[in-house]
Amino acid sequence: MSADYLIVGQGVAGSVLAWRLHQQGKTVQIVGNPNGPAASLAAAGIFNPLTGKKLVRTWKADQLFPFLHQFYTELETALGASFMHHTAIYRPYRSIEEQNSYLAQTADPVIEPFVAAHSNDEDYAPFIKNPYGGLTVTQAGWIDTKALLTAVRAYFIEKGQFVEATFQYDQLKVDAEGVEWNGQRFRKVIFCEGPEGNKNPFFDWLPYNPVKGQVLDVEIEGYSVQNIVNQGIFILPYAENKCRVGATYTWHDLDWETTEDGKQFLEVKLRDLLTVPYRIIGQRAGIRPATKDRRPLIGLHPEHPAVAIFNGLGTKGVSLAPFFADQFADYLEGRKELELAANISRHFSLYYHQKKLDL
Repeated sequence: MSADYLIVGQGVAGSVLAWRLHQQGKTVQIVGNPNGPAASLAAAGIFNPLTGKKLVRTWKADQLFPFLHQFYTELETALGASFMHHTAIYRPYRSIEEQNSYLAQTADPVIEPFVAAHSNDEDYAPFIKNPYGGLTVTQAGWIDTKALLTAVRAYFIEKGQFVEATFQYDQLKVDAEGVEWNGQRFRKVIFCEGPEGNKNPFFDWLPYNPVKGQVLDVEIEGYSVQNIVNQGIFILPYAENKCRVGATYTWHDLDWETTEDGKQFLEVKLRDLLTVPYRIIGQRAGIRPATKDRRPLIGLHPEHPAVAIFNGLGTKGVSLAPFFADQFADYLEGRKELELAANISRHFSLYYHQKKLDL
């Protein structure tokens, strides 16, 4: 056996899963495509326990957030890299009514652990329109996904466990004992292909729902706000006087090209939020690997137990990946059950229906 696991794709999902399996003493071989588009490299990497206009707690936040903070901190130390940024998220109130509604919600024990008792509204006022004040969400921040992926790739390259290649499905041989690829044998192959997963012949029957997103890079002279600001869009400071602004959500024209419409949408939102001038210095687009039920796609193929998938983490990839990589690694080794809400077994009927149509 050349290695325990062949991991196809080195986005956030593939990187985090590879590292978790490596931590558990398993050998991995990663196949990364250096020329293909990568959703992880276009992502802002924000982790946020409270989302939406109605201040909804992120699914499984009580488990996800303590786990991700520990995981990424330990990974930074192990790799000698810096990619985790702990920042609060400031949400300016849109009206007195919203202020009253949010303040009432913060008394809820489900919400209260993720909200600061006080917001320093005066720190934001020189740059952000906040006549009604704002709410500060804690336990939040962002992952520099490019720095994360670069560090993980360098680590596995040094160990001889990373191959730069465009994976060809017809070169994979699957049998009852495992898989063979490029002259090597593996116990299992795990596909972590992000939005490209819907082209995978083993898993093209799953209910993907990819979402295109665009972000701007802007320069704001003298901008001293350290936290992320979120009101309809986010403003994420990533360097001196430089911020990332996003994001758009579209389910059509699913390509990797930026558009004028996307730029205009973000600029309208940004002008409504900022009180100071800005200058656009960049724009990029990505496709999020989302699913129709907004839950991950994790598990083993219904007829080929040596073929697995770890995908569908969507807009919350950096939040979901550590917790579910840990769970999946234990599941693969027979130590733990995989959560039903994430297990692709919930969609097996789609596979058998498709197979029946193909007969």
